[in-house]
Amino acid sequence: MNPTVLTILISSLGLGTTLTFIGSHWLLVWMGLEINTLAIIPLMISQNHPRAVEATTKYFITQATASTLLLFASVTNAWTSGEWSLIEMLNPTSATLATVALALKIGLAPLHFWLPEVLQGLDLTTGLVLSTWQKLAPFAILLQLYPLLNPNLLLLLGILSTLIGGWGGLNQTQLRKILAYSSIANLGWMITVLHYAPNLTLLNLILYIIMTLTTFLLFKIFNSTKINSITSSSTKSPLLSIIALLTLLSLGGLPPLSGFMPKWLILQELTKQSLFIPATIMALMALLSLFFYLRLCYATTLTMNPNPTNMLSSWRTKPNHFTLILLTSATLSILLLPLTPAIFTLTS
Repeated sequence: MNPTVLTILISSLGLGTTLTFIGSHWLLVWMGLEINTLAIIPLMISQNHPRAVEATTKYFITQATASTLLLFASVTNAWTSGEWSLIEMLNPTSATLATVALALKIGLAPLHFWLPEVLQGLDLTTGLVLSTWQKLAPFAILLQLYPLLNPNLLLLLGILSTLIGGWGGLNQTQLRKILAYSSIANLGWMITVLHYAPNLTLLNLILYIIMTLTTFLLFKIFNSTKINSITSSSTKSPLLSIIALLTLLSLGGLPPLSGFMPKWLILQELTKQSLFIPATIMALMALLSLFFYLRLCYATTLTMNPNPTNMLSSWRTKPNHFTLILLTSATLSILLLPLTPAIFTLTS
């Protein structure tokens, strides 16, 4: 892609998200979401491959539907209350419509149907943008609206997302689909606790973005898109394969890694709110997610190509333009659990 065009598109992605962050008027927020969507579509279709065209078409239709529903919710609220302010959504019907629209935008179950198929049709770089950056603007809206949203609806969306995210990833062999179901499950944890502790939702979102960034960068270095293609990763770099193992276990929420922290704090908060059954269901579904992460770990580190040159693999990785980003995100993905008391104090 032409560097000038690429610069404009990336700047537009940043502009759209910034408009949504700073906007207090529904039309400004909606405009930011639309700029975001229109900026990523050329990036998605730049591969000139039928799967990329199909994924882009599905993404555009889904996002257009969600944007229409969100605009309808804001217009309905303005019609009944006379307010265009984001935090003045007093009409319960408008609040429910906005929740459904934002759930469709980020891929919460049962409105998740587009996310695995779209992510599968993209390359790893664009998939990383879709899985991380594109989640920021909708969550900025949700974090402002959370007192006005129906907690039972949020709880239902969250539990369904953890269920489908856990079950859906079990029989997948494509890494991008596994990461899509991982995203759905993690979003379920975030949305469940949104009404009770929005700071925990923000903490979970930040850690999810860090861990997903590390995972996508590692798969990009390994040049892997299927489970069977990462079995030779240890021959490329034993150090990176160990980092991949720890990052995947952290994504699954295994202690004593960073990914355990948000799950621990969220289960504690749900227990405080006397939501014992949802907390139990989500803890059990986390085991399903952990199972398919363990499959990836087995393929990444415990299988080796029967080639005597494996023993000659260098532990030193060649520096490139994202080595520093990878090392920083990997460190944060693995070693943040000891900071839990300090983070708990900040979020409570």
